Amino acid sequence: MSAIARVIGVEGIRLDGHARDQQDALRQVGALLVEVGATTAAYTDGILARERSVSTFMGEEVAIPHGTDDSRQHVLRAAVVLIRFPDGVDWAGHRVTLCFGIASTSDEHVEVLAGLADVLMDPERAAALRGATDPQQVLDLLTAPADDE
Repeated sequence: MSAIARVIGVEGIRLDGHARDQQDALRQVGALLVEVGATTAAYTDGILARERSVSTFMGEEVAIPHGTDDSRQHVLRAAVVLIRFPDGVDWAGHRVTLCFGIASTSDEHVEVLAGLADVLMDPERAAALRGATDPQQVLDLLTAPADDE
């Protein structure tokens, strides 16, 4: 089972997000992590603090917000959530359409980030992810083994 498969479920995938701005998007990601039972509401403050110190924009319209080391105390279990913003969100001058929120209490997020990179670096899988119409499709794309595995 892939690292992503262990920490994401269809309940943590939203495909029709709308955000006024980056702060709103970050708060929505934090709220979704709370909704899936991964964090307490205080973790959202850590997400906002992390973004103030370093951007979580990764390129290719992708951001991967996560909390600070200090906010790990508010993580109840490791999780990844995704909110797709079809209209895009201005992320300090960059457009973001895929916003993956990560909650972890250790370095497990490194393996999750590597798995996300595998999907996003594959042009066909990335395009399918951006065009998916159902959360289960997204889950299948994120958790499918790479062709070289």
